[in-house]
Amino acid sequence: MKTKTIISAVFMAFVMLLSTDAMAQKFPPMDKSPMDAASFPNDYRAADKSIKIVYSRPTLRGRSLDKLAPKGEVWRTGANEAAELTLYTDMKMGDTNIPAGTYTFYLIPGDEEWTAIVSTDLNVWGSYFYNEKNDVARLNIPVTQGDSSLEAFSIVFEEAKNGVHMHLGWGTARMAVPFSK
Repeated sequence: MKTKTIISAVFMAFVMLLSTDAMAQKFPPMDKSPMDAASFPNDYRAADKSIKIVYSRPTLRGRSLDKLAPKGEVWRTGANEAAELTLYTDMKMGDTNIPAGTYTFYLIPGDEEWTAIVSTDLNVWGSYFYNEKNDVARLNIPVTQGDSSLEAFSIVFEEAKNGVHMHLGWGTARMAVPFSK
């Protein structure tokens, strides 16, 4: 009887060991272009945001900006899924009214200016299925060159007269998209 109990205990321990390993969660490694968010006000604890963008942050890693965001082609504004822009209040991008809501934010890179696009597309990966018919607003914005190079694509909001500017930077390229109320 004692032998039967020991064998049962060993068997149960073996089963528990196997089942623990089988139930262990496998987590993927960190994404090479991690997701980030920028908002205004910039205090992440603030509940009264007026605008927020969620995007992935690719890095140059020795590659050219033109290769990663080709000139003249619609770009997802980051990596992986297209950038998702949320307006918590009605705003204007340039002179175009945009109702409060969630949108996709695309860019078309150029030599001296980039085109900012707010689209009703949602939950899209990349810009492969971009449809110009879904554009809510478009605005050509000048591109300038910064003094230093940003390895990771970056977005930050800054208060401006009557609204905010969404500053975008990567490599030495710098842009500011004006949003106003």
